[in-house]
Amino acid sequence: MSEFKSALLRVLHERGYIHQVTDAEGLDGLAAQQIVPGYIGFDATAPSLHIGSLVQIMMLRRMQQTGHKPIVVMGGGTTKIGDPSGKDESRKLLTEETIAGNIASIRRSFEHFLVFGDGPTDAILVDNAEWLDALDYIPFLRDVGPHFTINRMLTFDSVRLRLDREQPLTFLEFNYMILQAYDFMELSRRAGCRLQLGGSDQWGNIVNGIELTRRMTGTQLYGVTSPLMTTADGAKMGKTANGAVWLNPEQLSPYDYWQFWRNAHDKDVGRFLRLFTDLPLDEVARLEALEGSEINAAKKILADEATALAHGSAAAEAAGETARKTFEEGAGGEALPTLKLDKPVLLTEALVALGLVGSRNEARRLLQQGGAKVNGEKVDTDITLRPGAEARLSAGKKKHGLIVP
Repeated sequence: MSEFKSALLRVLHERGYIHQVTDAEGLDGLAAQQIVPGYIGFDATAPSLHIGSLVQIMMLRRMQQTGHKPIVVMGGGTTKIGDPSGKDESRKLLTEETIAGNIASIRRSFEHFLVFGDGPTDAILVDNAEWLDALDYIPFLRDVGPHFTINRMLTFDSVRLRLDREQPLTFLEFNYMILQAYDFMELSRRAGCRLQLGGSDQWGNIVNGIELTRRMTGTQLYGVTSPLMTTADGAKMGKTANGAVWLNPEQLSPYDYWQFWRNAHDKDVGRFLRLFTDLPLDEVARLEALEGSEINAAKKILADEATALAHGSAAAEAAGETARKTFEEGAGGEALPTLKLDKPVLLTEALVALGLVGSRNEARRLLQQGGAKVNGEKVDTDITLRPGAEARLSAGKKKHGLIVP
């Protein structure tokens, strides 16, 4: 369907969030008539989520903006098992204390994106340990087990890919898809939840929950998945040369978060503005049409808007001002040497080209001794720098140079 009646599906479609919908016409009709509670689950494997989860968080935000009720489900129960989807190996098992600490830390990120409360469209946060920890194993197997066949479970990508690579899939992980399906049914009972959203790798798990609920309670549920997020150069969203782009400031400073968005590929600017900011679509269209050096203005707006959502407007303004002083004025107001790339180069080559070191051998020694930095972060490997990304290179404490778009 291209013409949706409901604001929910219309906004999700126009801004590029929709990959698949289980029953577009049915969900569209429901969302046009009533408030639809919908959920996304997040396992608590670390103290912070990273931007690989940001599409899903923004989908919950779009739900609330269009008059529906977001449900954030923290996987206090499922984190003890581990989702095999997209994983090459089993997840390290965490203690209950660690999981509880991670949930408390992660919740703070959601509070920037969603309004929580007791109102009809206010977001709520629940922990699936509330019902999963209370399950009795034999009654659960008897009631839920008959609705799953091993034959079908073996066809799901999360299972098949692991087996095709001859990598072990534990019985513990094999249970994950059953528990996620049970989550959907339990949420429909407890909170009137009618919709589950997730990444495209969750399609099979979502369909399982819809079918299980239909068979056991007769309730009609719906699912929407978002496209797999990669950057224009093919990299997985959320990963950089320096590690994950975390949402919590304790794991990644607002300045470094701002820099991630500022360094977006030219071809990603429009898509990222639609997905990760609240800018009107006509303004997004104007910004993504900019060409040449003018696209840098759009990148700064992307960085400002995305950082304001995750960390607040004050942090975004401070990050932008720090970047302006650092990159446009130099560390202490001094004029910095600049280098514009027309092809990918190694860090050691860039350090030489900027005149920060005398030779590539000297640059390699600098890396080995921990004296090389990219955007203030120590780098000990000869990473590749690509055209279009702004970066500040440092050799020791006093020598600095800029890679400019």
